[in-house]
Amino acid sequence: MKGRVASAGVAVVVVALMAAYGGPTAHAREPAPNAVTAPFAAGSDTAAAARGAKLAAVGNCVACHTATGGLPLAGGLPLQTPFGVIYSTNITPDNETGIGGWSLDAFARAMRRGVSSDGHLLYPAFPYPHFTHISDADMGSLYAWLMSRAPVKAPAPHNELIFPLGFRPIMAVWNLFYLHTGTEPPPSPTEAPDVVRGRYLVESLGHCGACHTPLNRLGAERRDRALQGGTIDGWDAPALTNLASRPTPWTQAQLVSYLRTGLASAHGAAAGPMRPVTRMLADASASDVEAIAAYLLALPSGGPGVPEHPVASPSASAAPVSTAPGGGANLFSAACASCHAEGAPMSSGDARPSLSLPRPSTPTAHATWSVSSSMESTGTKAIARPSCHHWPTHSRMRR
Repeated sequence: MKGRVASAGVAVVVVALMAAYGGPTAHAREPAPNAVTAPFAAGSDTAAAARGAKLAAVGNCVACHTATGGLPLAGGLPLQTPFGVIYSTNITPDNETGIGGWSLDAFARAMRRGVSSDGHLLYPAFPYPHFTHISDADMGSLYAWLMSRAPVKAPAPHNELIFPLGFRPIMAVWNLFYLHTGTEPPPSPTEAPDVVRGRYLVESLGHCGACHTPLNRLGAERRDRALQGGTIDGWDAPALTNLASRPTPWTQAQLVSYLRTGLASAHGAAAGPMRPVTRMLADASASDVEAIAAYLLALPSGGPGVPEHPVASPSASAAPVSTAPGGGANLFSAACASCHAEGAPMSSGDARPSLSLPRPSTPTAHATWSVSSSMESTGTKAIARPSCHHWPTHSRMRR
């Protein structure tokens, strides 16, 4: 409740700022771009559409624009934000409820500036602050692919936002402060080509910072803490900086495997919102995923005052870790072996996640297991529930 009150207070401040910058009539809408002169002919540019399919996999388009049980790209997925619920829209080429009547110019304007085809402003739950950096060639390929999909008639549900955020012209002030259009700074002459490509994908189509960068009270990414960890749908999105020099360091092969399969030896399995991302990246260009991994591994540490390997504090209900001989083995046998022991039937992506880690140089890299002090009674026995207080590379549900 306090969070919603604070968000409402922020919204009131934004309205005041908007008035100071000329009021709603100055920023409410933009004129519609040139209308489509002829329907886009599916198959007219199959090569561009094929490239667009690979790029859409990097952008995770299908996962965000497909509701549970819905048709691909037809929208309707609820996105929970501190400001209310925003529903993803239909991006199939349906003329009435999708983007079938959009020209390439209209599509590019929405992607880069957050302005819909009819001129109304979009909300940054759609990550146009990242998509603004997409190249013309990649934008054309994405457009060709989307227009080659089967049209689906599916109007988007109405958003459920706190007052007064349903008033879209407010976003004009947000864009004034937080939308940085144009291309990214030129790469350093010493940067390897795959690192340059990876940076472009991470900062634009991949929009990794949308989850892995902390947000301010207005829902904008804190650029001074880029990729230093954030939250999404109640899950912690870990920092992506300094991966190559962690106590259990990532290698190029491990990171590529994680991104394409959701699994990496010595690091574990993707979970929560990251799992559908890895499913999409399995269909992306292998060279692009290699480039993303190369760029992430080249990132330095988080910066001054930010710990490189944040460790969650044990919960108040956690009891001390048992040091009795065989205690860890007994706990593993009771709680983990059914999935992770040799010969266990569980598999994920053709491989079972390994729980064995190489001994790190510092003890903080270990997963610390403890027995909760709250015991569930089942007849005459009490079952100890293990809780993992720190796992270096996993997202975990925020309680």
